[in-house]
Amino acid sequence: MTPPAEDSWRSTLVARIRVEAQPPEKFSHQARLYALCREIADAQPEPVNDEILFAAAWAHDLGVFLGHRPSEPEALKHWKSTAYTVAHAGSMLLQCGFPAGKVDAVIECIRTHEAAGEPSTLEGVILRDADLLEQLGAVAVMRTTAKIAQDTRFVTFADAAASLERALQAVPGHIRLSATQQLAEPRIAALRAFLDALYAESMGDLA
Repeated sequence: MTPPAEDSWRSTLVARIRVEAQPPEKFSHQARLYALCREIADAQPEPVNDEILFAAAWAHDLGVFLGHRPSEPEALKHWKSTAYTVAHAGSMLLQCGFPAGKVDAVIECIRTHEAAGEPSTLEGVILRDADLLEQLGAVAVMRTTAKIAQDTRFVTFADAAASLERALQAVPGHIRLSATQQLAEPRIAALRAFLDALYAESMGDLA
């Protein structure tokens, strides 16, 4: 299934997220996520609403961006970025011209996109699976190491390595769709190879 021609709200939303996505390296996650969503969606026998998928992929991380999340370290420890996004993404989508009748479906996808979520729609399952893929492979390494000294959870290389190890152990078991599982296999192998090389080269000293 080929996605429909881009509507004006799509380019407006992308431009809005380009401004909101801070630090700047967080912007590309949305584009990759939508591309993964489309790849997974194209493998499904059921129809998938591309407008909902696009909007959810581009709006799902609003609460992660600087200017939206708190800057104080203690507050950041307890920050619920998804809850913030659920509360604020709808108005942003409407400002971008997204169809009002589909906002609730997008918000539901966002609400359940984390690993612990229980999506109620196919679009929600696809978004969640795609976001899990971004936690594996070489991209996961880049995304995690970029957080060192920017995120209170990541002070040393050891913190980043531990996070990647946890993802490698936990994330594959959360993936639901067979198409996503196939996409995950090379990413799992790549992340395992990276961590093995890291442990060998660092001789256990990553602090």
